[in-house]
Amino acid sequence: KQTLLPLLRVETSSFIFPCKLALQKPELKHMVMELLKCIPLLLFLLFVCGLDHFIFSILSIIQHHSFIQYSYQSSHHLSVNVMGESLMAQLLRGTIGALNSSFETEIETSNLACLPQPTEMTRQQYLNTCLPLGALALLCLAQVYPFRLRRAIAAFYFPKREKTRVLFLYNKLLRQRKNFFYLQRGRVARQAREPPGPGTLLMQWCRQRWPWLRRCLRQRCTLCGTPETPRHQPCPNPDCSALYCQSCW
Repeated sequence: KQTLLPLLRVETSSFIFPCKLALQKPELKHMVMELLKCIPLLLFLLFVCGLDHFIFSILSIIQHHSFIQYSYQSSHHLSVNVMGESLMAQLLRGTIGALNSSFETEIETSNLACLPQPTEMTRQQYLNTCLPLGALALLCLAQVYPFRLRRAIAAFYFPKREKTRVLFLYNKLLRQRKNFFYLQRGRVARQAREPPGPGTLLMQWCRQRWPWLRRCLRQRCTLCGTPETPRHQPCPNPDCSALYCQSCW
C-alpha cells in the first residue's frame, strides 16, 4: 500500500498498476515478444498471397497470348454428264447419274479448352485471409488486461500465499532501496567533487540575477531527475547547489 511504502519514481516503472488503461513497461516486453511471434505468420501470409498473384499473372499471360484458332473450309462437286439418246446412254445416266454429289465443309476449332482459366482473388477474399492474423495481433495487445486479474484471482483463493508474497515484496523493496541510495550517495559524492561546467554556472548565475527565470530554468532532482517544484528541498550546505525531491530527501 502506498501509505506504508510510497514508491519512488525509479521504482514505479517496475510495477503494474491494474487501474491504469495505458500499457506499462513490464507489460510491453511480454507484448512485444508475442507480436514478434506473429511475424513468421505474417511473412508466410505475404509469401502465399504474392505467390498466388504471381501464378495468376503467368496463367493470365498464357491464356491471352497462347490462343490459337483454326478455320477449315472445303467444297466438293461431282457431276457426270452422259450425252446421247441411245439405250446405253439412258442406262448410264440412270446408274452413273446417281454419283452426282455436291457438298461444302466449314470447320472452326481452337485450343480454348486446353488453355488455363485463372480466377483472381478479390479484395474481400484477401481481407478475409488477413483478418485472422489481424485478430491475433489485437489479442496480443488486449491480453495484458486479463493478465492483470491473475494476481487478484490467486489472492482470492490463496490469501495466506498473498500475504507471504506482499511481505517478500516489501522486504525486497527495502533492500533494493538501501542499495540504491548507497550507490546514489557515491555517485552524488563523485559528482560534487567534479568542477561544475560552464552551462551549470551560467544557469546558476541567471537564477540568482533574475529570480523570475526560475520558472523557465528549473533544476532537477539530483537522484531521480524530477523537475523542480516548491516541495523540493535544497541542500543545506551553502556551497552545494544540489536539489532533491521530497521522497529522495
